[in-house]
Amino acid sequence: MLGRLALVFVIAVALTFLFLPLISVFISKSPVQIIADLNTGVAYQALVLSLQTTLVSLAITVVFGTPLALWVAKSTFRGKRFLEVALQMPIVSPPAVAGVGLLLVFGSAGLLGETFSVFGVSIAFTVVAVVMAQTFIAAPFYVMVTRQAFEAVDDELLAVSRTLGVTPWRTFWRILVPLALPGMLSGAALSLARALGEFGATIVFAGNLPGSTQTLPLAIFTVMQSDFEVAVSISALLLSVAFILLLLVSLINRRSRVLVA
Repeated sequence: MLGRLALVFVIAVALTFLFLPLISVFISKSPVQIIADLNTGVAYQALVLSLQTTLVSLAITVVFGTPLALWVAKSTFRGKRFLEVALQMPIVSPPAVAGVGLLLVFGSAGLLGETFSVFGVSIAFTVVAVVMAQTFIAAPFYVMVTRQAFEAVDDELLAVSRTLGVTPWRTFWRILVPLALPGMLSGAALSLARALGEFGATIVFAGNLPGSTQTLPLAIFTVMQSDFEVAVSISALLLSVAFILLLLVSLINRRSRVLVA
């Protein structure tokens, strides 16, 4: 009995610590006050920019990350373990470090940025830089989960498909993707949420320019210095958008599991 009470206490403390800070954003103000505070150009511009760049980032991640995840999952080669660890480095690296790295490569005086500058192309401190920062930070989440989903698909099913004369392309779309789809959607959800909340790499590589590169997290940081109440309302907006997106993906994920089963 005492052990059960101790377990309940530990679980209650953990849940309180994880959820109370998020819930406090909503209970500290009424919905009417939140909506009134959000009736500003800064909040609207930041929301639109965040949604646009996050969706573009997700599309890029899926297009380029899916083949990468498949290759790592189904191929055997020397140095594979090293590559798997390297692919997770953006997850554990401080976002500010990622921003500095992106500047060193794509900045006006960077390794590739200097070449782009010759053709009049500037990447740093533009909306393109926002997308690149979000993709750099969020893509490894999709690749990691999707790789695990591909690995869980029995290779014998793919081999049988090939023996029946089905092309690798059709095997990929008709067998591998449907079976791995729940995991792929979970990876997409993680990537989407991480891109939506990205702050460190974005502010270093893209700057914090209102109406240009200022996403919702950057807007919160800026407004906090002048009006904390508005910062709380924008935080509530960001959490709401993230929750809705994750809920939609979760529902799709559940439906996919039912169809696969």
